[in-house]
Amino acid sequence: MIEDKKVSAKILLVEDEESLASGLEYNLTEEGYLVDWAKDGKEAIEKINKCEYDLIILDIMLPYHNGFEIAFRVRQKDPKIPILVLTARTTLEDKIKGFEAGADDYLTKPFHLQELLLRIKGMLKRKRWYLSSIKQNPVYKLGDCEINFDNLKLKKGKNEFNLTHFEAILLKYLIENKGRVISRKELLENVWNMNPEIEIRTVDMFISRFRKYIEDDPSEPVYIKSVRSSGYLFEAEDEK
Repeated sequence: MIEDKKVSAKILLVEDEESLASGLEYNLTEEGYLVDWAKDGKEAIEKINKCEYDLIILDIMLPYHNGFEIAFRVRQKDPKIPILVLTARTTLEDKIKGFEAGADDYLTKPFHLQELLLRIKGMLKRKRWYLSSIKQNPVYKLGDCEINFDNLKLKKGKNEFNLTHFEAILLKYLIENKGRVISRKELLENVWNMNPEIEIRTVDMFISRFRKYIEDDPSEPVYIKSVRSSGYLFEAEDEK
């Protein structure tokens, strides 16, 4: 990852619990961020349509439009803006649904403020690294796959998939570390900024999704290989 820099960022906070929102708004402002608060899904969509944001903090259970709907609309406008889901819904199914809707990170309530601030810092850092890394080579070809890291489209033969921003970041990290075994711990710490002791399943879930995108036979992967007790190895002889 690139070296961190102090950069002012504009954040949209979407939260209907007023006491929590006011506390978060105060603490984020104290950290130097510019914060807009939307108290429901309708107001969130209005703000998203009018303003440009560097990051969105998004509750799931909201009046008018839920967080999944809002994430989907955000992705239609800007596929690369980081979205942090902040919710009381804790099941793996909810996490998967959040990631599929376009979330880049998922933090459950109750949470520690310091953890939230660290995750925000990590997401903004990854965004800067990603935008910098795709400037020279926004398109990557892998066999009959073409991955466009600018518009987040992945084409394989006649099929086309829309990547989430987070999926693109993870795939970019694997490509940039081609030929080296990458542990789950490394991916969780450098890409997710998550606790490697509790989120191992998250890595495996995303790797499984990538294999369905790019492998001819996901059960016998050629590009993203599992290394027993170690992690994953990305190999691509025909990279362009």
